[in-house]
This record gives sequence, structure tokens and C-alpha cells, in this order.
Amino acid sequence: MPHYSGRIPAVALEDEAQVVHASPKSTALVVGHLEDFVALEKLGDIMQTVRTLAKYALIVAVTMPLVSCAFFDQLSAMRTFKDANFLYGRGDYEAAIEEYQVVLDAVRADPEGELGQGMSIAYFYVANSYDSLFKPAFRGERENDEFLANAEEYYQLAADNIPNAEFQKLSMQYLVAIYGPDKMNDPTRRSEMLQQMLTLEPENPDNYFVLAQLYEESGLAADAQMIYEAAVQLNTDDPNGYLQLAGFYNRTGDFEATIGQLQQRARVEPDNPEAYYTISTFYWEKAFRDFRITQDQKAEYVMAGLVAADQAIDLNDRYVDALVYKNILLRMQAGMLVCEDTDDTACISEQEGLIAEADVLRDRAQGIEDEARGAALAAAQAAAEGN
Repeated sequence: MPHYSGRIPAVALEDEAQVVHASPKSTALVVGHLEDFVALEKLGDIMQTVRTLAKYALIVAVTMPLVSCAFFDQLSAMRTFKDANFLYGRGDYEAAIEEYQVVLDAVRADPEGELGQGMSIAYFYVANSYDSLFKPAFRGERENDEFLANAEEYYQLAADNIPNAEFQKLSMQYLVAIYGPDKMNDPTRRSEMLQQMLTLEPENPDNYFVLAQLYEESGLAADAQMIYEAAVQLNTDDPNGYLQLAGFYNRTGDFEATIGQLQQRARVEPDNPEAYYTISTFYWEKAFRDFRITQDQKAEYVMAGLVAADQAIDLNDRYVDALVYKNILLRMQAGMLVCEDTDDTACISEQEGLIAEADVLRDRAQGIEDEARGAALAAAQAAAEGN
């Protein structure tokens, strides 16, 4: 059977017809000829397909420059974004801002596109670059204050335009900081932003704590207490909530309420020695620093501090800080014993026993620290020899 490639000349078909009539085996040759004709028909189909593909190729060729321009613009933006990140990481914020602005031009050109959505975090980095350029010591200078104004603008743009929820939250947190006392000092805007964050994340206690602190700083103690307490109720098994509320009560001078919250914290994490250690430090501070309390109250607080320290040590007998505070509290207890004279052997013996116990705790704490320092030095030397 003949091999066909491209267009078949008419002369070749005529020659083949003559061969068919001249051959004595005409039937077989006619069959062969018909097979060739079928092949020719198939060839026609193939050629039609080729012509169709050629038309599509022409369309692609015409549109390719447009696609290529968009593609290379995106590729250029990605490279610029990488350069901007390098400058940002190096602390060259002004140069980084220029590069990020180029990226943002591409983002604004196609804000709903995949690349535009992904690189929209450039809004945050522009804001943070301006924020880093602001120097509180030069507050009042026009150029320095403009850095802060630009930071505010771009943090807001970041919060409004970045689809990533974590970056949205981060941008709003930085806006809260921007309105703080060491920057714009705008409590009203700060409160509004915090309330907006509470609306977006009503179950996040951190926003409550920051808002409560803002009210506290503004002298609105009752409002602050209400917000702190609301934050604790969001998750009554979260020890941090009790710590935050204890800190508030401590700042307002309510010692009993402070201890109450610290004890609630220990209740929700009974296996944490630090919870009990913290209670012991508050009892020590109250007994040692508050000269308004009576001797009986002082003795009560010292004993309560010793109980808390023992609870911490029971959980971790190598807890150096707890050992140190128990040592101090024992010495305070010894100092509060008033022996009438040298013949009061029971009193003197009790004093000496308390001081001896304190010495043992002090030496034990010192030994643990020395052991830890020796181990750290050995590890450092081993690492140096290994290098």
C-alpha cells in the first residue's frame, strides 16, 4: 500500500489506475486500490484536523502576548516581594517600603486574583515598616509623626484587605498599639478598635484583658474589673484569667481578693508548683512590706506563705525559687519570736531550729544552682570541642 505524506498529486492516481487495468490479477489490485482510497479519505480527515488546529494556533499566537505580559508582571511582582522582604528583614525600612509599594500596585490591579490575594500582606509590612521608622523621642517632628500616620493608614488597609484571618487580627492588634499612650495616645480610638476585635472574636479573652487594661489606665476601675471578670468567665479552666484578675486586684490594693484569685489558679492547675510558689511570694511581700498590719496578721501571712512554699516543694523538690522563699519565710518566722531572756531555752531552741532549717534550704538551693551551672559549662565545653 502506498505511503501518503501531505497532498497526493493527481498524476499518481492516474498511473495507479492504469496499473489496475493492465494487471491480470485485477480483482486483488482493485481491492488494494479501494483500501488506498479509504486511506486517502482518512488523510483528508487528518488534514482537516490539521487546518483546525492551525486556526487555534493562530488564536493562541495572537493572545499569547497578552497572557505573557500579565504573567511576567506577576512574576516581576513576586520577585519584588522577595526583595522587599529581604530589605525588611535587614531593617532597611524605607527601601522596603518602596519595593512593597510596587507589589501593592500589582495587588490593586487584580485584588481578587490569587496572586493579589496572596501578596496583599504587603499592606501589613508597609505599615510595620512605617511603625518601625517612628521614634517616640522625636514625637512632634513632622516627618517622624508622618511615619505614625502612615502606619495607621496601612494597618487599617491591611485589616480591611488581607484575606488571611491571622494577619487581619495582627493588623488590628498593631492598630491598638498605635493608639496607645507611647504613640498616638488616643484612648477613644483604641477602645473602638478593641470593641471591634471583641465583636470579631467574642471568645478570645486576650482582647478583653487589653480592653480592661485600657479602662484601668483611664481610671475606670469598676469598668475594668467587670471586663476582667467577664474574661475569666469565658473559660473558668484557664489559669491565665485568674492571674490577670489577681494582678488587677493587687494593683488596686485588695490583698485578700488577690490571694483568692491566685488560689483559684492553683485549683485549676494543682500539679503546677509555680502556682503555689506564686502564692508564697505574695504572702511574703505582704508580711515584709506592709507596715500597717499587726504582728498577728504578719505571723498568719508568714505561716500561709510557708504552707504554699511546702506545696510547691512537694511537687518539685528541686524548685530553687521555692526553696529560697521558704528559707526567707523561716527566717522571718524566727525573727518574730521574742525570747524574754537567755533563760527562755524553749524560745531560743525554736529560733535556732528555724534558722538551721533555713540554712539547710539555702545550701540546698545553692547546691542545685552550682550543679546546673557546672552542667551548662560542661555542655558548652563539649560543644566547643565538637566544633
